[in-house]
Amino acid sequence: MVDIPLARPDITETEIEAVTAVLRTPNLALGPKLGEFEAGMASYCGTRFGVAVSSGTAGLHLLMLAMGVGEGDEVITTPFSFVASANCAMYVGAKPVFVDIDPETWNIDAGRIEAAITERTKAIIAVDVFGQPADYGAILDVARRRGLRVIEDSCEALGARYRGQPSGSIGDAGVFGFYPNKQITTGEGGMLVTDDVEVANLCRSMRNQGRDGLGGWLDHPRLGFNYRLSDINCALGVAQLSRIETILATRSRVASWYLDALEGDDRIVTQRIAPDVAMSWFVFVVRLADRYSEVDRDRVLRGLRDRGIGCSNYFVPIHLQEYMVERLGYGEGAFPVCERTANRTIALPFQKDLTRETVVEVCSALRSIL
Repeated sequence: MVDIPLARPDITETEIEAVTAVLRTPNLALGPKLGEFEAGMASYCGTRFGVAVSSGTAGLHLLMLAMGVGEGDEVITTPFSFVASANCAMYVGAKPVFVDIDPETWNIDAGRIEAAITERTKAIIAVDVFGQPADYGAILDVARRRGLRVIEDSCEALGARYRGQPSGSIGDAGVFGFYPNKQITTGEGGMLVTDDVEVANLCRSMRNQGRDGLGGWLDHPRLGFNYRLSDINCALGVAQLSRIETILATRSRVASWYLDALEGDDRIVTQRIAPDVAMSWFVFVVRLADRYSEVDRDRVLRGLRDRGIGCSNYFVPIHLQEYMVERLGYGEGAFPVCERTANRTIALPFQKDLTRETVVEVCSALRSIL
């Protein structure tokens, strides 16, 4: 029995010292580290503004409001994602309209988007699945012709690039998440980035209970939320961002070890990386090949766990989540490519402490179980 966790944050003494330094000051919230982290993220992404929030989900929610999405509107997105990319539309009374995915990249199939647009469609939320940017050339072409806003759910893709442009900076706004399994972490937290000053100002106000900085602490010009990110979290984020190239290189190296170890095994399919993107590895997910349909994915997961190897399925299709079926009436067969992919995926251990030898051990165990 071994013990190989699925994920682990990349924390060093640099991060610990940065957090400790904030704890020695009176500025635990809305202090200087907030502005430093926002400016650093905006600079890294090549945007004018960064707005730190309590989670990537909060960022998506605020962008729905800032872009005027509301009751009765429709938002096009992918069913192969974490639920937040669809939930944010429901938070404001809009309906998520799903479009099936590309069978090789696992991102939204941009060629299917136009057929899903109606007179109620207000925006497209593209998701950079597992750190690979979506096909933004095609997405933006449709969006500009049809007058739609484009939001990048880049929560899994900090550091990725599409045709040389940083993720988060391609559409009207982008959102990143900093949960402990992400490329960089603030414990809990998120960041939205944009070049739109009105969107940035609205989101800053709404994340802070509707304050706008012109009045006092108890003046609230608009409805807002407590979506602030503390200076403690931001200090952690600043330290992580200072090391991001090293972090990304480490994750890329681990991914290359997996690709080498699994090469030539026709039972296992990996995500195809489009030629015009630079991947930022969030997780390492494989899919069991369709030709081996007799292999039970869930039994494989149990077999790995029995050997002490952390693993998971990624994702459960959003449209088949119980509340989605109850509220919106989606059912099995609605998005067959997504469903086939989701039913066959396995996320393998992916974190900085993995060695090449450990990766080979994981892959050998996977082959043995298969």
